[in-house]
Amino acid sequence: MLLSISVDLDEIHHYRAIHGLPAVERDDLIYRKAVPRLLDWARQRHIPLTWFVVGDDVQRFDNVQTLASLAAGGDELGCHSFSHHYDLTRRPLAEIRSEIERGVQAIERSTGSKVSGFRAPGYVVSDSLLDVLRECGLSYDSSVFPCPAYYALKLGAIAALGARRQPSVAVADVPGVLRAPSVPYRVGRPYWFRGTGIWEIPIQVTRGARLPFIGSSLAMAGVMGARLLARGVLGEPYVNLELHGLDALDQHDGLAELAKRQRDLRVSWSRKLSAIDEAVATLRSAGYGLVRMDELARRVSS
Repeated sequence: MLLSISVDLDEIHHYRAIHGLPAVERDDLIYRKAVPRLLDWARQRHIPLTWFVVGDDVQRFDNVQTLASLAAGGDELGCHSFSHHYDLTRRPLAEIRSEIERGVQAIERSTGSKVSGFRAPGYVVSDSLLDVLRECGLSYDSSVFPCPAYYALKLGAIAALGARRQPSVAVADVPGVLRAPSVPYRVGRPYWFRGTGIWEIPIQVTRGARLPFIGSSLAMAGVMGARLLARGVLGEPYVNLELHGLDALDQHDGLAELAKRQRDLRVSWSRKLSAIDEAVATLRSAGYGLVRMDELARRVSS
């Protein structure tokens, strides 16, 4: 049984856009504060990580140094598109291809690390996007999130912001995604069916109720709740725990305004990591081995 832990490196301005907040000067809190905290946590526990990188952020020299150091330390770097457009799947096919190719090239040229995997902004994919991933030579995608609770909350949040005339950039996937397998599979057409396409490593949900097993849900559940959620995935041969850099930040990191909309920022980052740590410890004690996501994809495909 294998556990892979990945981190999406979305910078703070993306979260402000989700909540309909006005743009502010772009910052580097994720790379400057969140990455060191998560790296320290992982290294102390001998956990290899997969970091999904927004290509546009690689243009900052400090970020390049950070990413190169992560790769040199044995971690995997995956592509999170170039610009992190939440409506990527609604854009022309040529732009979709450009976003993927530019994102991959920015990482590979700057860090020398080979990119094998992709995660879509907002977890939203399409048949065309998945086709492009395969044509670009990537070996896996990890975006499909077959979680009814998350889907309902996302639709509600988008509707609430619209009612307040604060449009969100967030985009909901089509309802068919809720029918997708919760275990790794080759995508078919449509992509929530099995087929012969690229390998999909779905965002993790629990057995039965398909509750979200991701960093933010563990953080909000607390240590006891995180342990219960972890027990809900025990027995799955492959577990994919997805985190965000934001999981290692809180309102005291200069995010008081965003915390009014982003509830998990009201929980201290140390308490959030304690809850995540409990979930990981529960899985490890049950016999799960820790691997990078590209290694998990290799094991699945073989």
